[in-house]
Amino acid sequence: MASRRIALVSGAAAVALIATGCAGAGGGSGSGDGKSVNVLMVNNPQMLDLQKLTAKYFTKQTGIKVNYTVLPENDVRDKISQEFSSQAGTYDIASISNFEAPIYAKNSWLAPLDSTVAKDAAFDQSDILRPIEAGLKGPDGKLYAEPFYGESSFLMYRKDVFQEKGLTVPAKPTWQQVADLAAKADGAESGMKGICLRGQPGWGQLFAPLTTVVNTFGGTWFTKDWKAEVNGEGFTKATKFYVDLVRKHGEAGAPQAGFTECLNSFTQGKTAMWYDATSAAGSVEAAGSPVAGKVGYVQAPVDKTKSSGWLYSWAWGIQKASKHQDAAAKFIEWASSKQYEELVGKELGWARVPAGKRASTYKNAAYVKAASAFAQPTVDAINSADPNNPGVQPRPAVGVQFVAIPEFPDLGTKVAQEVSAAIAGRTSVNAALDKGQKLAEDVAAKHRKG
Repeated sequence: MASRRIALVSGAAAVALIATGCAGAGGGSGSGDGKSVNVLMVNNPQMLDLQKLTAKYFTKQTGIKVNYTVLPENDVRDKISQEFSSQAGTYDIASISNFEAPIYAKNSWLAPLDSTVAKDAAFDQSDILRPIEAGLKGPDGKLYAEPFYGESSFLMYRKDVFQEKGLTVPAKPTWQQVADLAAKADGAESGMKGICLRGQPGWGQLFAPLTTVVNTFGGTWFTKDWKAEVNGEGFTKATKFYVDLVRKHGEAGAPQAGFTECLNSFTQGKTAMWYDATSAAGSVEAAGSPVAGKVGYVQAPVDKTKSSGWLYSWAWGIQKASKHQDAAAKFIEWASSKQYEELVGKELGWARVPAGKRASTYKNAAYVKAASAFAQPTVDAINSADPNNPGVQPRPAVGVQFVAIPEFPDLGTKVAQEVSAAIAGRTSVNAALDKGQKLAEDVAAKHRKG
């Protein structure tokens, strides 16, 4: 089943098209009877599992039909932004994150969940990990989204490959140590490269890992007083390091490699290391994964800071314009519940549980046994992430791997396109960041005036 799952991941575009078609282009809940909801979500493995389990275990029990529209990350972010900003009401629920939730809440695009999902005693809101919950509240202190899973980031590596080469990965590696190990692991097996690092344009793709490197190398997007620093010393040093590393020892097709591509590369034995989301471990260790049991997990690499892992959650938010909010709340209560985690564990394997959101998950003996290699590193990474102070200098907005301002998706994506071009060898890092600096200065000027 897990090998089939990996095939599903690599065929994400096909899955997205099929799912969209089944949803009737997002329609299907126009009856107004509250017995159907439209869900717009990212095509990550955990979401594809949810899609497969819904009819049998949610619709059968509640009578509520769920119409899924499933899209790749960059595409779904754009569609969610358009849908919620216009309050079109086509989709009742969307997979949003701790980036969107506070911003959308401030703009009154989301329905608060304090009196619905969070109030349900069976849901047990107190069980949600505090760092994850905190990122899903609005400026008014109300809760506007519930996590489906939470994550930080860490370094994954092939224990068997490194042992065969006589190499040791430190529990708390520096980025320079990782670069040295990538060079030595490059070619350890036929067709194997040293490391997989995202190079696909997108603020949530390339810049998710790269911004954590920028932070720990001493850089920042903006200073506390809104001075742009995209071509500053720390940002430039980090980006050159990242680009050089992926060009010399990174995966094939790096300029277009995102989370899914790196997942496939790592599980198929094409890369010896992978720096990415802690949530990836569930797929890496799934029953049937070619590398299950062969992977080690260590802290996100650092340079000038003590830690550098990001803090993120894919969560469920209800569009304020939805006409099916009661049914939408019931879906969220199910999808983010302890009971759903138990269902995934029993039906699909405990390693595949959408974890990183509940304290109880890490007290569940079945889960802890299946996730023994990565459960504690995940919790440690989540708890050590500091979105208020992720680097070496004060910041004007919260966020580890993003800047929590409405302009960041556009800014981050445009700069990512330039850096991706540098990875492809079409431009230099200096030229890419000089263009990015001009874009960032425009954004900074607006905030200084505001």
